[in-house]
Amino acid sequence: MVQGEVVTVAGTQNRTDQTGQYDVVVVGGGVAGLSAGLVLGRARRSVLVVDAGEPRNAPAAHTHGFLTRDGTPPGELQELGRAEVRGYGGEVRSGEAVSAAALPGGGFTVQLGDGDTVLARRLLVTTGLVDELPNVPGVRERWGRDIIHCPYCHGWEVRDQSIAVLGCSALSVHQALMFRQLTDNLTLLLHTAPEPTDEQREQLSARGVNVVAGEVAEVVVTDDRLTGVRLASGEVIATQVVVVGPRFVARDGVLVSLGIEAVEHPMGVGTHVPADSTGLTAVPGVWVAGNVADPAAGIVNAAAAGSWAAAMMNADLIVEDTARAVAEHRPTPAGIR
Repeated sequence: MVQGEVVTVAGTQNRTDQTGQYDVVVVGGGVAGLSAGLVLGRARRSVLVVDAGEPRNAPAAHTHGFLTRDGTPPGELQELGRAEVRGYGGEVRSGEAVSAAALPGGGFTVQLGDGDTVLARRLLVTTGLVDELPNVPGVRERWGRDIIHCPYCHGWEVRDQSIAVLGCSALSVHQALMFRQLTDNLTLLLHTAPEPTDEQREQLSARGVNVVAGEVAEVVVTDDRLTGVRLASGEVIATQVVVVGPRFVARDGVLVSLGIEAVEHPMGVGTHVPADSTGLTAVPGVWVAGNVADPAAGIVNAAAAGSWAAAMMNADLIVEDTARAVAEHRPTPAGIR
């Protein structure tokens, strides 16, 4: 059991209760989880962020689109976030949360991988997702470098280069049209994607997108640089960048132990954990934020979702604290001890 303690940093105090129970335990230490920890710490809530250290964006050299932090390496951004959370008395602990359980009187236990158990009045899960990549030799090795998926995360860095979109789903035409904004040299490799409709072929032709039939057998790399893709026919299509469409699979392990499971996302891009507009799941007291709930969320969206969920959790705790205070404040009826 993690015992209650007072952490004093920069003039703040963040106190668990006498049983060592935190107001909120956040499972996941990416931008969503750390943003939540920051908001809760500033609200003088006792908060523990448990981070397994497996960020989705680890293969990327830099993060982009985060105002004032554009181009910051993911690890550096995380360390800055951890320091800010701790600056308001929050705790950040490295480790894996393997399961959770609801307590009869309210609140939750969270079992950690090292055998410890922590207590929480509320639980926020920001464990993100796993990118399931196309099963093409070489894709995983180049992932996050010259094999990418998001025009907003990496598009500027590959502008004006030759780009090939690896068709894997019905969304591949849409993806090709998005990347056409960034370069005049774009190829759609149909690979395993459905044959484009007549309307889609007209759109691709109008935008000058070259369409190549046939499955891709492997990625071609020369001197540690992607130079093309080899089709099953043996033909090599020259390109500097390959765009893929991963299947996004929510990391729902802790949630499953609470009876919450990921479901197929309406857009057909993978799975997600349903929640209301505040991040509240079907289980009272359990919130989600970031890519575990929204696979399309970029880094800014994930940070915003974590902040919003934290504010809503704090509001929920205020209601409970006030009800408890009112009950304790009421005088005991005469004759009852």
